Amino acid sequence: MNLDYVTVERDGPVALVTFDRHKNLNAFDGKLILELTDVARSFHDDLETRAVVLTGSKNYFSAGADLEDLASRNDPSTSDLEKRQIFFRGVRLCEAWEAMPQITIAAMERLAVGAGVALPLACDWRVLGKSCYLYVPEVKIGLNLQWGALPRLINLVGPARAKRICILCEKMDARTALDWGLAEEIAEDGQAAERAMELAQIAADMPPIAVRMVKEAVNATAAALNRTASFADADQSQLTAATRDAKSASDRFNRK
Repeated sequence: MNLDYVTVERDGPVALVTFDRHKNLNAFDGKLILELTDVARSFHDDLETRAVVLTGSKNYFSAGADLEDLASRNDPSTSDLEKRQIFFRGVRLCEAWEAMPQITIAAMERLAVGAGVALPLACDWRVLGKSCYLYVPEVKIGLNLQWGALPRLINLVGPARAKRICILCEKMDARTALDWGLAEEIAEDGQAAERAMELAQIAADMPPIAVRMVKEAVNATAAALNRTASFADADQSQLTAATRDAKSASDRFNRK
């Protein structure tokens, strides 16, 4: 597997997956999405690894979707089928992480925006540095929340809070995220990955078959209707992005 943005380090039964583009506040472009998808799938048949920590750079988790990469989707030489495939990359990424049999923990520092919130929602647990904030600005730029994130968000915080997070587009500090059920723990700044690794080691020391069975049972119960609710969210995103409302909202957002 040829990886430019992602590294995988192993410490016995625990793996640390780090993604860092070294630019654009670690925003997701197509290459990063595909690399993280391949890495997740590589764990699906891994019987040695029992827990996986996912983290971004030391300074920030991710600023969301890379705007430069989004602009490239308007290339007139790209067919409609290819465009649809591109829009569904994030969906496939989150599905691959959610389907991992290992316990997965996202360790997040400084900021997690849009897609940088959607991917951690596909993990089992989340650890935030105390200065980290979560921000879901899609509606502010005229888009729906996709990557299968909306039903996962509702499962964690309930419908009213999910509406507030997505519609009011408020930045959420780490303490609020903990109180609302979006985070399991808050660590000192710069220590989120270290604390997540400690939790991962505790999980890895548990009997592995029982752990996997419980994870599968919880996910099957909690996510029973997730696919029904979000199967077309990437198509909806492609549609809403083409509206005049979205274009004018995006222009206003980018001028700030």
